[in-house]
Amino acid sequence: MISKDITVVGSIALDSLETPKGDRPSILGGSAMYFALSASLFSSVEVIGIVGTDFPEGGWKIFKSHNINYDNIEVKDGRTFSWGGKYSNDYSTRDTLFTDLGVFENYQPIIKSSTNKNGILFLANIHPSLQLDVLNQMKSNVSLVVADTMNLWIDTDLQGVNEVISKSNIFLLNDEEAMQLTGLSDLHDAGKYILNQGPETVIIKMGAKGSLLIEENLLHRVPCVPDVDVFDPTGAGDSFAGGLIGFISQFGIEDKKMALVYASAIASFTVSDFGINKLIPLNLDDIKSRIEIIQKLNK
Repeated sequence: MISKDITVVGSIALDSLETPKGDRPSILGGSAMYFALSASLFSSVEVIGIVGTDFPEGGWKIFKSHNINYDNIEVKDGRTFSWGGKYSNDYSTRDTLFTDLGVFENYQPIIKSSTNKNGILFLANIHPSLQLDVLNQMKSNVSLVVADTMNLWIDTDLQGVNEVISKSNIFLLNDEEAMQLTGLSDLHDAGKYILNQGPETVIIKMGAKGSLLIEENLLHRVPCVPDVDVFDPTGAGDSFAGGLIGFISQFGIEDKKMALVYASAIASFTVSDFGINKLIPLNLDDIKSRIEIIQKLNK
């Protein structure tokens, strides 16, 4: 029986964003931040990561107010990882303006002690060597391993990505990454290809087209919430993962279809403002109407 405990390892960042809706310098972000806020709607979350001495006090307050355990976030002299991005007018493309790894550059995860007892581990889309390092330290603590990746790692450490896949129960990636990883243009075929590497479940995120749930005898598509006024797509995939895993932690792994509905609903709030602004006050009652919209579209 999987417990409700959730642990995430990922980036904690200060993002500078330029979108058609405006600019925001040095706002809280990173895969672990987006994930943890979304998953904390359902269960307590433990974060493994690193920040610099410039990390704002407000960040710690957000963790504390959302029942997010930060005992395993290392604070090191130097700058917090920061990233700058500029979105095109229709949000179809994004250019990286700068990347400053700061203290994240030589990060080696140190897990002093974990509160996770037989729960879920989420390996956010950081370097595969870091994902595997944490997995090796945590494997006796967790029952379910969920991992994400990104195109950079498929380009630069394909062997590491494949090792992460082989050790995951659920593997997430977006449509472009699925095609890049497998060389297959049909997403169903790509998902099946990845299944053969070890996971029981593959979930392909398709942006505005929704998401695909692929298992050996299952292919299920979940649509997005339509007509959302997009401000900032940064972190949508990480908050999607947080909603998915949060739901599974609370209601079990059996109903992954409904877990994807919740994941899509939460991600639709993320994109509706800059950074984590919409996630901070969000609660499960807020997302009920969007859950209903997705369910009606899915009939």
